[in-house]
Amino acid sequence: MPKVPFHYVDLRAFSYATEDVKRVEQALYALLPEDVELERNENVGHHGDRIVVLSARVETADEMRHVLDRLSELDDLDRVLDELDDRIDDNCALFLRLDKQAAFRDEVRLGPGLTVRTKVEAYPAKKEKAVANARETLSRLADDD
Repeated sequence: MPKVPFHYVDLRAFSYATEDVKRVEQALYALLPEDVELERNENVGHHGDRIVVLSARVETADEMRHVLDRLSELDDLDRVLDELDDRIDDNCALFLRLDKQAAFRDEVRLGPGLTVRTKVEAYPAKKEKAVANARETLSRLADDD
């Protein structure tokens, strides 16, 4: 994939008190290049329970290609393509939710737990242009498989 039409890709997951933070980190790293560092913020839930927010932003083309290569493994990539109008907001941001348990097992599936947000390049910065650019890129990913 020569050109990556994204400004950045953000990944985020919450590790709740009942979860092992290392396992949640491993789930995120299933999608990320090895050398990307996770940001870690500790919070307290409503009932005083510990919540650790783990996040990372990738901005280089190689890092984004790595994430896109992993996303190309989605069995539901056609579903994502069909839902692009709903998954891209007016600020040209594309949202996906991936299954945290599957990611821990090094699988890529839609589901709860991991949030992927990417800013789609669009000139002019209009939702319609962002949808077209994301559709082209994700279609290419689907065709490569």
